[in-house]
Amino acid sequence: MSVNPLAPSWLRHPDDANALPAHVWPSSAARGADGSLVIGGVRTPALAAEFGTPLYVIDEADARARAARTLEAFRTAFAGLGAEAVVYYAGKAFLCTEVVRWMLDAGLNIDVASGGELAVALAAGADPTRLGLHGNNKSLAEIDRAVGVGLGAVVIDSLVEVERVAEAAARHGRTQAVRVRINSGVHAHTHEYLATAREDQKFGIPLSEAAEAVQRIRAHEPHLRFLGLHSHIGSQIFVVDGFLEAARRLLAVHAELLADGDVPELNLGGGFGIAYLDGDEAPVIESIASGLAEAIGSVCAELGIPVPRIAVEPGRTIIGPAGVTLYEVGTTKDVVVPTDGGTTAVRRYVSVDGGMSDNARPALYGADYGVRLAGRASGADPALVRVAGKHCESGDIVVQADYLPGDVAPGDLVAVPATGAYCFSLASNYNYLARPAVVAVRDGSARVIVRGETETDLLRRDAGIADPADPTHPAARPERITQP
Repeated sequence: MSVNPLAPSWLRHPDDANALPAHVWPSSAARGADGSLVIGGVRTPALAAEFGTPLYVIDEADARARAARTLEAFRTAFAGLGAEAVVYYAGKAFLCTEVVRWMLDAGLNIDVASGGELAVALAAGADPTRLGLHGNNKSLAEIDRAVGVGLGAVVIDSLVEVERVAEAAARHGRTQAVRVRINSGVHAHTHEYLATAREDQKFGIPLSEAAEAVQRIRAHEPHLRFLGLHSHIGSQIFVVDGFLEAARRLLAVHAELLADGDVPELNLGGGFGIAYLDGDEAPVIESIASGLAEAIGSVCAELGIPVPRIAVEPGRTIIGPAGVTLYEVGTTKDVVVPTDGGTTAVRRYVSVDGGMSDNARPALYGADYGVRLAGRASGADPALVRVAGKHCESGDIVVQADYLPGDVAPGDLVAVPATGAYCFSLASNYNYLARPAVVAVRDGSARVIVRGETETDLLRRDAGIADPADPTHPAARPERITQP
């Protein structure tokens, strides 16, 4: 076996470049009799033919099962302490009306972080009492709407929001339940942009100001009702010690707050990591839940307080592994690269018909993904590849490094796993690319759950064009041409 010296140290040379590591791909992913990738009982070439590429594909059964498993894990872990556990699906990971319904069906609540996300949840028919609203800069209109529809909880992110939420509650004649987001100072082991509890950043109220914030909330009774403290230390975290330390710090303040009133809940946020690569070993959700329960039970016993209701807000762990993105290869290019040893090696660039407009994470965070042939299997020797997008940016990389069969060629269909979270939700129209559709697959059938955009959709927003839908208009062009 010859290992390309350009390969990063973490990348394993595959024995079989067609293999689908079970901990990275959706639970239904498999190779069909013809070697093509099958998800939810549907051949991916059939999906590409019907819906085009790029295409987001979500394994519906997998997403539903992960939601139910997460809720069961936390309920079981905390039932042993005589405490209730509530799971909020973090909508920012990926939200559409169908996903809202899947999560509600599984018994989860929904966490939203903007007026738009709230609108999606309400349009799905969600009971407002099962929704929570986040955000470091909620507009007055967003607060007013949340309070007006009877939202289950609003997370206070700064002292100024106490007055804003209280005024809205008084205006609507409601009692609004609120949590206080605390910046615990816990430094999560993750990318700098994904760490959200460090001292010098925009989220939350410092732990030292928690008592003042709660005092202000309680002064606004009956318009405000204090639920408890909230913490979110970051995202894509593999090491659970940060969650445990945040819980210890918040419980110490929680115990002090009990002296002046009820504190029914402690919300520990989310941010649990998932496996994006074959070599990733993400924590198991049952282990996270039992570890948190053990630590919280121990700290509460030391403080002499009852274990409160525990809430968590995972999104990525539920929807991320259920998603796959399909692309069509347009060009391949072998580039000779100097190595540190004074020799040269070849890196094969495989360019696809999407890129940073449908997956911004590699450009934003240096996130790594894997890739596999989807339209066929191949016995060719593995070749080191870099999957590039079609945008006018050198940083437009979808997969920094992985192995594909050496005969990968224009027209091939490839699949990138673990794209259910923070891909569609971060998608853009850069270079005027239309955002892809999202298709749910289950039991051998597929259906669109988010319609893909067309060039006509993009042009319709341009105020300088009279009617781009008119087939005689100069802007009307074929919107997809299959590679020869």
